[in-house]
Amino acid sequence: MSVIIYTDGSAKGNPGNGGYGVVLISGIHRKEISEGYRLTTNNRMELLAVIIGLESLKTKKENVTVYSDSKYVVDAVNKKWVFGWEKKNFNKKKNPDLWIRFLKIFKKHIVTFIWIKGHAENVENEKCDYLAVSAAENEQLKIDAWYENSKKNNTLF
Repeated sequence: MSVIIYTDGSAKGNPGNGGYGVVLISGIHRKEISEGYRLTTNNRMELLAVIIGLESLKTKKENVTVYSDSKYVVDAVNKKWVFGWEKKNFNKKKNPDLWIRFLKIFKKHIVTFIWIKGHAENVENEKCDYLAVSAAENEQLKIDAWYENSKKNNTLF
């Protein structure tokens, strides 16, 4: 059986409070996941949403279709940029911590990425947006430790 994953990320200010939203669908099963962070970026949340979606899968080699409105994520994979970045150890690339984590889980599945226009009345994308924004507005926000430490040390890339 195949799995469909919708994802979205949000940041209130960029950087600022952020969150991600994920909807996983497989047959009659559906799962929604979201989490908020106190200081992060929109791109980090877009990528983290995909990572969390893939990490939530219980078996390896799943056929997965990921729908995202993030050109940053979709183009990095579909245009194979991320594989070039990996060969260069992500030198001078943003979010290396998340890209490394992404590649680790990405390689365990058969994943197709499809870009969808955000805020275009796609029900599942709208749900992910709602989850991401709500998570970013939550009072209990996690710490994006890699981002905050890198920002503090001026070593974002």
